[in-house]
Amino acid sequence: MKNPSEIRNKHKREEIYQKLKAEKSRKQIEERKRRKKAGGGEPGTARGPHRFSSERLKNNVPKTIDNTKEYQEAIVEDDEEVFADEDSDEFASFFTGGQPPKICVTTSMRPSADLHIFAKEFASLFPTAEVRKRGTFDIKDIVKFCTNREFTDLVIIHEDKKQDGPNAVIFIHLPDGPTAYFKLSNVRLSKEIQGHGRATPHLPEVILNNFNTRLGHTIGRFFASMFPPVPEFMGRQVVTFHNQRDFIFVRRHRYMFENKEKVELQELGPQFTLKLKWLQRGTFDTRFGDYEFSFSQKMETSRRKFFL
Repeated sequence: MKNPSEIRNKHKREEIYQKLKAEKSRKQIEERKRRKKAGGGEPGTARGPHRFSSERLKNNVPKTIDNTKEYQEAIVEDDEEVFADEDSDEFASFFTGGQPPKICVTTSMRPSADLHIFAKEFASLFPTAEVRKRGTFDIKDIVKFCTNREFTDLVIIHEDKKQDGPNAVIFIHLPDGPTAYFKLSNVRLSKEIQGHGRATPHLPEVILNNFNTRLGHTIGRFFASMFPPVPEFMGRQVVTFHNQRDFIFVRRHRYMFENKEKVELQELGPQFTLKLKWLQRGTFDTRFGDYEFSFSQKMETSRRKFFL
């Protein structure tokens, strides 16, 4: 059992880390604003006498769906209103040094052996997660069970047919939501990854890439709140959530330092891909739930329009 001084020191380190992180974010925003006001644009954008060379360089870059995506009003850059909303959203208590994450991972009813194996590997991504058998309990009953035992998140992994493997996952933030439902695909266990390493219990760093819209910010904060705020850098482990065209690629690696100038990545696994299907306020309720986002085929009006 840790003594009170160790606990106080740990909380103090977490508080300092969060303050430094917030200060760094604010400075980046101020720098971008300064560049725009000075007419310099974003970093790497040429102005004045360099316009011709900039345009020529731009013309040499091949066009892709990513760099020609449609502009959306929901894109968040330096929006103070969004930051104000985040200060009072469902995840605010975590980012201000509140209750640390405690995650319950379970499966659909009557899971296959493969689903059990994936659930254990999935839970290993989150340092404070534990796997519990589902039994025949309804999701709402599981939500009450987890809330009473002070879990901060509930994750339920699904499969349709036992031979098809896991194909969906529900994230429920406790006690007040939100709830996110993702399609799950491209699942590979650690043993299926060539040259994979073995994960250690160290708290990992978390990287969130390309969550640029209001919806994307919410999903990014959802993932971030499931990890302890201060990583243990000595473990050299990193979990990445990379959003590309609304597909979220999840990977875990370890840094391998060969010397002061060269570093390599060793994949630890598992790996899988998530695609958001709906986001709901509150905890799980498919009949009367208030949906913030619900994807449908009608929304695919263009291959260059993305939501995260």
